[in-house]
Amino acid sequence: MGFRFIFIAVIFLLIEAYAYQAFKTLIKPRWLLLSYIFVSIFLFAYLVYSFTQFDRSEGQTRHTMFVMAMMLLVYVPKIIVTIILLGEDIFRLGASVVNYFMYNAPRNEMMPNRRKFISQVALGLAAVPFLSLIYGIFEGKYNFKVVKQTVFFPDLPDAFDGFKITQISDVHSGSFDNAEKINYAIDLINEQDTDMILFTGDIVNTHATEMHPWLETFNRIKDYKYGKFAVLGNHDYGEYVTWPTQTLKNENFEGIKSLYGQIGFDLLLNEHRYVEKDGSKIALVGVENWGNNFKQAGDLNKASQQVNQDDFKILMSHDPSHWEYEIKEHPKNFHLTFSGHTHGMQFGIEIPGYFKWSLAEYIYKQWAGLYENKGRYVYVNRGFGFHAYPGRVGIMPEITVIELKKGKNVT
Repeated sequence: MGFRFIFIAVIFLLIEAYAYQAFKTLIKPRWLLLSYIFVSIFLFAYLVYSFTQFDRSEGQTRHTMFVMAMMLLVYVPKIIVTIILLGEDIFRLGASVVNYFMYNAPRNEMMPNRRKFISQVALGLAAVPFLSLIYGIFEGKYNFKVVKQTVFFPDLPDAFDGFKITQISDVHSGSFDNAEKINYAIDLINEQDTDMILFTGDIVNTHATEMHPWLETFNRIKDYKYGKFAVLGNHDYGEYVTWPTQTLKNENFEGIKSLYGQIGFDLLLNEHRYVEKDGSKIALVGVENWGNNFKQAGDLNKASQQVNQDDFKILMSHDPSHWEYEIKEHPKNFHLTFSGHTHGMQFGIEIPGYFKWSLAEYIYKQWAGLYENKGRYVYVNRGFGFHAYPGRVGIMPEITVIELKKGKNVT
């Protein structure tokens, strides 16, 4: 523990030292440099104090999200500066070795001076994530996008050709702070001309009470001819806080499960329903959370035990790693899986139809959008709400509309 603390302290000192060097290269007035040092020390002390005061019995709060935002705003730009100036120092060190051994340069002339231009570039590049993070906090987190996708299946029952499904996921109601924006998002949901809506988990961060101020808002979601269905996400189990007693934890869990019913959704707990249309039917299967390195309460076999092999099957499973590890090769042949969970890390770059990148792709093989394996598909919703970092940059909150079409598989 002591070594880890020393290692982290050294890293932070290195970051602060390089950031100071960049500012020192460009800023000459002594009072400005002293002000920078004072502000840096104050922010560092504030962040350290805030993290030491984190209450495991309370979990995420507005204050903890503010602290996370401050940490990212302060240190992501400084890390960018550090990487660039450290690279310059490696170059300067190499140049000094060459000067010493090849040109016999005097010791005081061996090491080239730090170039002002490099510091300017470093600070300019550091401004990009800084401004992006600010945008994400004030605008991005409520910049809701409707994403539409058509998926083809050769064995889709004729009656369901053109059947449309709305999906929302990862609401995290305890993070909301703007009723007007949330009502706007509900209006967007209601504007979509679809047949059914699916909610793939994480209605709260931890506590059932987080959703209570938003029950009336989410009850505005219209009725759907073929139903409103939901499954649980990892945050719905209340496992990221310390509970005084197991009884209180159990009561909270029961309260969270009841929330879905209070907003009109049929919560599927390792079970299935048949959706019938014009004499045909498809199976809708819903499992509890199952995630690699997360809670594994989902029981796919139990949920689909009485589902026929030749039924067309739609599955709801919160964590897309479930698709990777169990679903995509499952003998029951689940045609289309709806997931969420990743949020796309709430930070990335996305040019629809051309390019998408996020740190999430180094953790999840399927992290945003549609993926296919042997004619079986998973759609990963980017999330409705936000968690930890109170913002979104590049990966915007999503309302999904999937249209099922009968025909040849098209990825």
